[in-house]
Amino acid sequence: MKTLNVELGDRSYPIYIGRELIDRAELLARHVSSQQVLLLTNATVAPLYLARVNAALGDRRIEQLILPDGEAYKTLDSAAEIWDRLLERRFSRNATLVALGGGVIGDLGGFAAACYQRGIPFVQIPTTLLAQVDSSVGGKTGVNHPRGKNMIGAFYQPLAVIADTGTLCTLPDRELSAGLAEVIKYGLIRDPAFFEWIEANIKALVQREPEALAHAIEQSCRNKAAVVAADERETGVRATLNLGHTFGHAIETGCGYGTYLHGEAVAIGTCMAARLSHRLGWLGYDGVGRIESLLRSAGLPTQLEPGQLSAGRMLELMAVDKKNVDGKLRLILLEGIGTATLPLEIDSATVEATLTEILSS
Repeated sequence: MKTLNVELGDRSYPIYIGRELIDRAELLARHVSSQQVLLLTNATVAPLYLARVNAALGDRRIEQLILPDGEAYKTLDSAAEIWDRLLERRFSRNATLVALGGGVIGDLGGFAAACYQRGIPFVQIPTTLLAQVDSSVGGKTGVNHPRGKNMIGAFYQPLAVIADTGTLCTLPDRELSAGLAEVIKYGLIRDPAFFEWIEANIKALVQREPEALAHAIEQSCRNKAAVVAADERETGVRATLNLGHTFGHAIETGCGYGTYLHGEAVAIGTCMAARLSHRLGWLGYDGVGRIESLLRSAGLPTQLEPGQLSAGRMLELMAVDKKNVDGKLRLILLEGIGTATLPLEIDSATVEATLTEILSS
């Protein structure tokens, strides 16, 4: 087992990475001190891992809540269902919420925990690659709104993240690829050596070779933890973690939540950001080619299907983004592989021209 730390003073917490961690009762006992536990998961994960985590939690008052699976259920209605269960069972302020699942369950569980009685402890047990390398770390929680993704939420840190790499054995290929989009992102924004390592080892990652996956998860978490420690509430460098996300969130919203997995939309958005960076004279065409080639090798889409979204509709959706200030579009772009910009105000005409070129090709 590897242990990393997210350094946030008295709110610091560990990230545990290893196999069969969900069975380790002593690991959960370190961070779940209360007798009341809400064990939150979804209908896909429950048959695979719910009983094992329940057993590891031991002799506690455990309430299980199984939600439907999918991005379409990352809503205020689902959060209300969590709050209803906590209230029905009279869970107190020292109860613990354990989120067992992918990014949707982690985001929902964290948001519900942040709001219930103004905040109860919660633990993340991510079961997808995307959640293990990205969404479970850093304290971003929330739900989607029909007008924009992740627009309702809170910064709320977990007590611990327990990333059991064994859960990736049951992950569908498409979900694994979606997670690789976020792994690749870390190399692009701040770690060029890691990007080169991914290029050299992408076949091993796609084939789920344990050593390659373990290294990718550890290095991704190291990068994420360092950025979060430096800028917890995204006032500066943390915004670079959103490379491709302004485009990607617009794709998810515009095409309907669930049409593209989050990582797939981010992959397409990253290609759009790379093309825009090239148009502005920062990223060489060879760099664009390397990015698109690696994403394709990871099994990810690099462009939208014809006719799915227009450039105008993309811009309209991108206007609803948390990085924008005073209604002006601000994007994370690349000055080179391994170097991302802080949010920059970009002329919408330049963005529209780039999108028009991409969407018509």
